[in-house]
Amino acid sequence: MTEISDFHDVAFPSDIAFGAQRTVTRATEIVTLGSGREHRNQRWRHSRRRYDAGFGIKSLEDLRTVVAFYEARRGAQSGFRLKDPFDWRSRDGDGAIGLEDQPLGLGDGAKTEFSLVKAYGGGDDAYRRPIHLPVAGSVMVGIDGIGKTENSDFLVDYQTGTVTFSVPPQPGAMLTAGFEYDVPVRFADDELSVSLSAFNAGDIPSVPLLEVTL
Repeated sequence: MTEISDFHDVAFPSDIAFGAQRTVTRATEIVTLGSGREHRNQRWRHSRRRYDAGFGIKSLEDLRTVVAFYEARRGAQSGFRLKDPFDWRSRDGDGAIGLEDQPLGLGDGAKTEFSLVKAYGGGDDAYRRPIHLPVAGSVMVGIDGIGKTENSDFLVDYQTGTVTFSVPPQPGAMLTAGFEYDVPVRFADDELSVSLSAFNAGDIPSVPLLEVTL
């Protein structure tokens, strides 16, 4: 029997994804002390996202496309890429992405591998989210504000989000990056319920997707 991969490096249809509903979840333990003050502890290091792609289905052709995509992934078996309609690039707001959008690290004269991250907030309290699925061809990297060339000065692993320099950056060199990225997700359930009559009557099918860790 052929072994089925637990991740397919294919993208969920972007036009349907851009209509999806998103929920971001964290796990916080809250204990109320005798003084009335609260002690709060984050059980998860990173937030987790859930989506309902059903809101992006606008036609019968969209519905058929999702059903076929679901079958190709064997339901919840295999993960895939999803472009988050709310958060899919290194720069928030308007304007094109740039090579100084996000910190990549500091050179030390020896290290060559650095991981893409996106920072939310500033300073020591910033949340730094690992980026594991950058979009091919979108990654730009700078050293002290000077752009570098992919496949010559650096390589990108487009599944892990690791940037590898051909020559270790000099000690103290400021490394930055700009990029687009996808979210690794899977179908949340092994059941996908659709009805042509319900869809024609205006009912939106539920297509829950859940972020996974690669």
